[in-house]
Amino acid sequence: MPGDDRYSRYTRLQFDRPHPRVLRITMANGKVNATDSAMHTELAAIWRDIDADSSVNAAIITGAGRMFSAGGDFAMIEGIIADFDTRARVWKEARDIVYGMVNCNKPVISAMRGVAVGAGLVCGLLADVSIATPDCRIIDGHTRLGVAAGDHAAIIWPLLCGMAKAKYHLLTCEQLLGAEAERIGLIGLLADDADLDRRAEEIAARLADGAQSAIRWTKYALNNWLRQAGPTFDASLALEFLGFTGPEAREGLDSHKEKRPPVFPPGSAV
Repeated sequence: MPGDDRYSRYTRLQFDRPHPRVLRITMANGKVNATDSAMHTELAAIWRDIDADSSVNAAIITGAGRMFSAGGDFAMIEGIIADFDTRARVWKEARDIVYGMVNCNKPVISAMRGVAVGAGLVCGLLADVSIATPDCRIIDGHTRLGVAAGDHAAIIWPLLCGMAKAKYHLLTCEQLLGAEAERIGLIGLLADDADLDRRAEEIAARLADGAQSAIRWTKYALNNWLRQAGPTFDASLALEFLGFTGPEAREGLDSHKEKRPPVFPPGSAV
């Protein structure tokens, strides 16, 4: 953002200050805010920058326009499937997005509308206060792509909405509308589209003006629940990226590109 070299290197994330000590992060990449390689790298780095920025007491993450995040773009997924070095880099970045949000000492508020999928959804659900519109479409599409539900799913879904609901939605990839997500506890708050940004700003300002050590230490203590789930997350992420080396991920990607139902192999050696 202007006047701060810390954020000048970002190209897919935009920044503004709705409050002197609140930094709003806006994911911006085309009409649907797809996560390409550049945005993925930036989402892995931003939480360290916010943690180190003494001028920021709270952050908001949202998407430009009418969409929060449409998931990974095909070129990035193709690179993960085809190239070991790309796969290793994106695996590390995916890990850094999750642990970066868990360990960032500033509270984060998410404001979700339209569709929330992929790395954007990771940030939306790992936010300390998650807000969505009633008709926001929340989808974890990993198994439809042909890989295990890695990134944030195993570390946070069972804790938020219970194991039964988590298993159903993560195994089937059935979407949740924001209203249902709030009902089962997957997100914290609902706001009508016209009020979404204002509500996020109000909460962020309240936290930014509050007792900082008390707020940050409360977040730290509560996030020990997530740190305890670290081995579960690490396993899920490793299995997701192992899946990118197999035939199911290739068929999942091809079916998305060709806009048809996938035809996965009938059996597996595992």
